[in-house]
Amino acid sequence: MKLDAVDLRILDAIQRDGRITKLALAEKVGLSPTPCWMRLQKLEKAGIVSGYHAHLNLRKIAPVATVLMEVTLANHRQADFDRFERVISALDEVVACWSVGGGVDYVLKVMTPDIDTYQRFVDGLLDREIGIERYFTYIVTKTIKEEVAQPLAGLLPDQA
Repeated sequence: MKLDAVDLRILDAIQRDGRITKLALAEKVGLSPTPCWMRLQKLEKAGIVSGYHAHLNLRKIAPVATVLMEVTLANHRQADFDRFERVISALDEVVACWSVGGGVDYVLKVMTPDIDTYQRFVDGLLDREIGIERYFTYIVTKTIKEEVAQPLAGLLPDQA
């Protein structure tokens, strides 16, 4: 699906405020409400908009330890990657997982109530024998920047 500047303005607006009203969205992007709503529905049907979410401040709810974890697998067959990814995808503590190039195979973002719980989580992963050869842990001590909105104009400059 080819996106134009209006589509990008719609996407930018809804990713910054998923609760924006139809009227406010239309005003923000410079369209009347019906054509704006039709464009949004088209973007949703195309799978470009995959959902609407609330961004929570977890520290206001309970203590939380955020840990970045690098993982290298012992073997690099497709079955090894598939097994690891299947297990990781099912774990609530893992809130993000990226397969990366370079010296490690994966980078995970893990959230637990505290570091002791994180260590028990890692011990459980190692006990499951899902192919982890080694891992490195980086404890997040302070979040400097964490955007929920993606930089659309910077990613698609020829269409902005």
